[in-house]
Amino acid sequence: MPTSIFVNLPVGDLDRSRGFFAALGYGFAPEFADENSLCVVISDSIFVMLLLEPYFASFTNKPTADAASVAEVILTVSVDSRDEVDRLADTALESGGTSSSAQDMGIMYSRSIQDPDGHIWEFMWMDPGHAEEPDERD
Repeated sequence: MPTSIFVNLPVGDLDRSRGFFAALGYGFAPEFADENSLCVVISDSIFVMLLLEPYFASFTNKPTADAASVAEVILTVSVDSRDEVDRLADTALESGGTSSSAQDMGIMYSRSIQDPDGHIWEFMWMDPGHAEEPDERD
């Protein structure tokens, strides 16, 4: 079994979150969902567990960050083209996301948005023609 990552994020409204991520074209894994959680499938090995805030809080003794007022993490998703970066960011803004910002470094292009709960998402494309050469020691 390949290594997978499950990112857990607190949310206020599962239906609102489902609508937002469905608009971006992501699917869901019903086997990991219940009345307190929703599992967004980003890829074959990347999943985002959206947990209602009280349920999320039950997994830790630390205070839960309010992503609307503090940055707790930036979640970056790579895509295949600059156009896909723009499509996803524009769709996110049309679907309840806010605060778009772009960075164009020539070989890398990205746009950041905040989802309806304030979590920062970045869609990023990197020109494959500018990949670093492998270290000569390899």
